[in-house]
Amino acid sequence: MRLPNDRGDLTYCLNIHPAETWPEVRQALLGPVRAVRQAVAPDQTFALGLRLSAQAMHTLEDRHVRAELKDILASEGYRAVTVNGFPYGTFHGVRVKEEVYQPDWRCKARLDYTCALAELMAELGAAGDRISLSTVPGTFKPLGAGNESLMADNLLKAAAHCAELERRTGVCVAIAIEPEPYCFLSTIDEVITFFQEYLFSGSAQRRFAELSGISPVQAADELPRYLGLCYDVCHAAVEFEDPRSSVAQLREAGIAIHKLQLSAALRVARIEARARQALDAFAESTYLHQVVALGRQGVARYADLPEALARGCQADGEEWRIHYHVPIFAETLGEFGTTQPFLSDILDLHRQSPLCTHLEIETYTWHVLPEALKHERIEEAIACELRWVAERLA
Repeated sequence: MRLPNDRGDLTYCLNIHPAETWPEVRQALLGPVRAVRQAVAPDQTFALGLRLSAQAMHTLEDRHVRAELKDILASEGYRAVTVNGFPYGTFHGVRVKEEVYQPDWRCKARLDYTCALAELMAELGAAGDRISLSTVPGTFKPLGAGNESLMADNLLKAAAHCAELERRTGVCVAIAIEPEPYCFLSTIDEVITFFQEYLFSGSAQRRFAELSGISPVQAADELPRYLGLCYDVCHAAVEFEDPRSSVAQLREAGIAIHKLQLSAALRVARIEARARQALDAFAESTYLHQVVALGRQGVARYADLPEALARGCQADGEEWRIHYHVPIFAETLGEFGTTQPFLSDILDLHRQSPLCTHLEIETYTWHVLPEALKHERIEEAIACELRWVAERLA
């Protein structure tokens, strides 16, 4: 949906639907996505947050399949404004966990996949469009040290490809790096340091100029246009960031938010025996549920919920924030809280002064929620989330 008063496009991410192959993506576009659009914006062009796996992208190399996608977008009244280039492989129904980051930005396969997505999105857009492409925050935390220069060079190559695309098509595709707990880039401080030292530094500007065939002065101006951030609200809340100061820090550092992912996390105000027992139902086997704990000794981080639960009573008294995307309209979930207040603060900031042009809801965990919390019709739940955001930005 197009939000009023130049507040951007509101959509939801299609990674919510189990669609790894092109036929499954097509089925999603003509089934649940159509149902959501009819529920919330039947008379408007509906902004799409696409998610296309490497497998689907391979099929879309066929010009006839590409033409089919374009025909569906036109006939259904869809407009592709952003794409989730984070999950490369299968994202539902199997163990995903830390494999979701692979191939990461150390690998040519990640660069090639990202450039292919950028090519497709430019083809789906029109001259003058700005499109965001979210991607992994470098790599999984244990794999990052010592690979900063390699990852930065691949990101600069992707940015140079986007610059060439805009010169050729008139469509600007921006790479939006998405910080996530227990990743190479987890916090706003880590993001700013990496950008300043490896992506926006003098040597990075010279490298981008060399790749793009422009001057270093032009490169300094253009880099933020093609490299910036996907600010995932759930991830920031789990890391105990402050909504207002985190946004201010990014602005001061000249790092653009190209995409705002609207999401909420699970919050346990005080860990004790009953809470630990209830959390067992959330320790599922598909996705990684990183935990950031705040206690008397400060902040501690755990790669997954079972690791944090294994501490037993040693954790009692801590506040836990858990990377488990929960329905954003829910103030509580069972006996637990959520980080919805953090999301409300971000939406207030956006209403006062728009943070970016693409707002994407990303609650991809409907299928793995504990049975008592699942929704029978996911399309209705997604529509509720979209209305919840639209009402707060009205």
